[in-house]
Amino acid sequence: MDLSIVIPLYNEAESLPELKAWIDKALKDFTYELIFVDDGSTDGSWEEISRLASLARNDKEGGVKAIRFRRNYGKSAALYEGFAAAEGDIVVTMDADLQDSPEEIPEMVRMIREDGYDLVSGWKQHRKDNPLTKNLPSKLYNWTARKVTGIKLHDMNCGLKAYRREVVKNIEVYGEMHRYIPYLAKNAGFDKIGEKPVHHQKRKYGVSKFGLNRFVNGLLDLMSLWFLSRFGGKPMHFFGTSGILMFLVGFVMTIWIIAAKLYHQANGLKFRAATDQPLFYLALVAVILGVMLFLAGFLGEMISRSSTERNNYQIKDRI
Repeated sequence: MDLSIVIPLYNEAESLPELKAWIDKALKDFTYELIFVDDGSTDGSWEEISRLASLARNDKEGGVKAIRFRRNYGKSAALYEGFAAAEGDIVVTMDADLQDSPEEIPEMVRMIREDGYDLVSGWKQHRKDNPLTKNLPSKLYNWTARKVTGIKLHDMNCGLKAYRREVVKNIEVYGEMHRYIPYLAKNAGFDKIGEKPVHHQKRKYGVSKFGLNRFVNGLLDLMSLWFLSRFGGKPMHFFGTSGILMFLVGFVMTIWIIAAKLYHQANGLKFRAATDQPLFYLALVAVILGVMLFLAGFLGEMISRSSTERNNYQIKDRI
């Protein structure tokens, strides 16, 4: 089978028939399967998916698989289950709200097959969203993501992406990490990541399921991913280094306080007791923090050593 089209959705019953017909028209030269993942919809989306599945006549026209969650778990959970069910050589993800165009898929597939990309991400150059609540925050978010991850994508969170099957089978999407799948792929060794400008359309039915809080959550998730990719297997390198530096700062401040007091005493100058100086308490806090950070590094190393995935490496070839 050429393609698996994974479509996570939540309350998108109105758009599903039109989306299915659009995909069938755009992908008539491919064999493919549609994998709908209903993330706990309450509007009749599952009934519509069941109807579409019963009408699918053959694989060429597009066989339909469907997964239904008992409650709303989020997009990452939906993608995780969709990736697990995918059987196509190339896996494509797209949203169910008709804002992603299936007509972009053939070129993305060509880029993977002929240009050798592991992953091709869509780039919504001309977004049809609110410029203040969506466009501007999105630009700031993507700029930050490029700086932190080193991946030169203009639209890291675009729902329309295409992957080699090996990519989705070797990454774990969890929490709200669907925003950073290219970074997850890079950390797994799939670093040939391309980008294709795609047409973006206004939402036709329903409302967006994501609020402004996604940008705050996205920044926190990005920091978590960066830390895990850099120090996940060697926590002492971060906590130990930070602890030693903090301890040295406190130690130097303590020596300074003692030396200054002794100098003033020796020269008959006025001086204050060490405990009367704010610097003394800052030095004490720095020393305590240094010791705590160093101990946190030790604990992190002990946890890391007991992990079952400590030596889980991505092997590309064997001879």
